[in-house]
Amino acid sequence: MSVQVPLLDLRMQYAPLRAEIEQVIRDVCDSQRFVLGPRVSQLEEQVAAYCRSTHGVGVSSGTDALLLALMALDIAPGDEVITSPFTFFATAGVIARLGARPLFCDIDEDTFNLSPAAVEAAIAGQCDRSGDRLVNRRTGGIVKAMMPVHLYGQMADMRSLNRIARVHRLVVIEDAAQAIGAAYGDLHAGSSGDVGCLSFFPTKNLGAFGDAGMCVTNSEGLAQRMKILRVHGGEPKYYHSLIGGNFRLDELQAAILLVKLKHLEGWTHARQRNAAHYDRLIEAADLSAVIRRPYRAPEARHVFNQYVIRTPRRDELRKHLETAGIGTEVYYPLPLHQQKCFAYLGHDPDDFPNSRAAAAEVLALPIFPELTIEQREHVIREIGRFFQP
Repeated sequence: MSVQVPLLDLRMQYAPLRAEIEQVIRDVCDSQRFVLGPRVSQLEEQVAAYCRSTHGVGVSSGTDALLLALMALDIAPGDEVITSPFTFFATAGVIARLGARPLFCDIDEDTFNLSPAAVEAAIAGQCDRSGDRLVNRRTGGIVKAMMPVHLYGQMADMRSLNRIARVHRLVVIEDAAQAIGAAYGDLHAGSSGDVGCLSFFPTKNLGAFGDAGMCVTNSEGLAQRMKILRVHGGEPKYYHSLIGGNFRLDELQAAILLVKLKHLEGWTHARQRNAAHYDRLIEAADLSAVIRRPYRAPEARHVFNQYVIRTPRRDELRKHLETAGIGTEVYYPLPLHQQKCFAYLGHDPDDFPNSRAAAAEVLALPIFPELTIEQREHVIREIGRFFQP
């Protein structure tokens, strides 16, 4: 029987935790407390501490974490937010939902993360200072925030990005949906900006049994504001000085995540081990000339939500691997500035060449913690077979 390698197999993670998870689900059912109960509070404390933050605000999804952070920081129509065009749609989608405008800047070609040099060039070339405001001279919008994305499990260069933000008085929202546990020197994903936004979607390194997310922050005031906004802006109940939304985290999801959080470091180490093994196999197979392995910045702790290679023959390779029983995925095939819904921003397809090139070449290989040696070897063996002359 041929070796099968799914992109992700959550059943292998669940099996040893089944009894404990089923017990906590029964406990929640017995308590009949399903929304914002004690387990949500416990999870908020533990995840915040894990991210080196002082406050956590559990929410209904990673997308809602981004939306809530922007709302709490008063991003509104006429404002602009610097961010990456090479990311999951939600990053820019939440900006647009609030009537604000994404101000895209290109990525670093090695890390796939927002390029500080591109941000500085965009500010210098497109913006003027008006008092304490940074104004986009073409649109008249006020540039208020920066939203870097820690893509695939590696942090953006937050030292440089934070320096730019300080100079221009921008608030910083980290899209850390794929990067819980990642670090860059002494900086940690989620606690390096004003607010960090996490996703607990099932495919993430720490995944719930459905949608869930969290905002983490070191600001008590921001944390309190987000807690009010997640319950329709009501404080006290039924009295509303703010217009918020229903962004509450379910108690069942919190209970499951508390069980899984205890294993997160072990799973992260397993992902790193698998990535290092892939690296060795690629070198041994002399494939470095035809594919590019994931780059790790010298100070980065990469947690490998994805192991992403690059090759100009990406689509052909993907078809070959599918035939060999190997699951892959393209994160992401079309940069956001080329998406139809963002045509109003007026970008040309070639505006962000690094993002466009990445979209044409990236391919995520299986990297989940339980991946066996045999499966890893099968993946690289089939890649080698594809590139054989």
